[in-house]
Amino acid sequence: MIPLNRRDLLVAALTASACLGLVGFISSPPVAAVTPAAPKPIMGSIAFDWEKLIVKKTKVGESRSICRAPTATLDELEMHVTTLDKGQMPHPAHQHADEELLIIKEGNVEALVAGEWVKLGPGSVIFQAANIEHAIRNVGEGRATYHVIKWNSPGMLQKKAEAKAATAK
Repeated sequence: MIPLNRRDLLVAALTASACLGLVGFISSPPVAAVTPAAPKPIMGSIAFDWEKLIVKKTKVGESRSICRAPTATLDELEMHVTTLDKGQMPHPAHQHADEELLIIKEGNVEALVAGEWVKLGPGSVIFQAANIEHAIRNVGEGRATYHVIKWNSPGMLQKKAEAKAATAK
């Protein structure tokens, strides 16, 4: 048997550590594969109490998130309520693949619908079709509040993710 000096032992220990670490690294699946994102549970029938919705202050007024979840027939149903201060817009005109429904609760707004600004008051309903530029602004003397209901039909979220990934390349 050949005696090993301290240098030989150190080299052997480092080599063994590196090999064992490499074996563990190679045999371990990627973190994402170990912990995939759990799908959100399907939202069933539910009631949302206005008094219990959390109010978040924004630079243009307030917002109340109601839900954002899959349902039995949709990849995602998202609902929120926006309150705009006098003269405010939540964001510039834009378009997206989702369709949305807005229901005016209080105040007076102008909505960009199919290329035209339309003045609307309480109880009015706006349908914004997919991929059409739209916007809303408070044109009244006080605050304006409206409910937003948006949905993603089956397959839409996957298509959005694929388009985003393709753009990122």
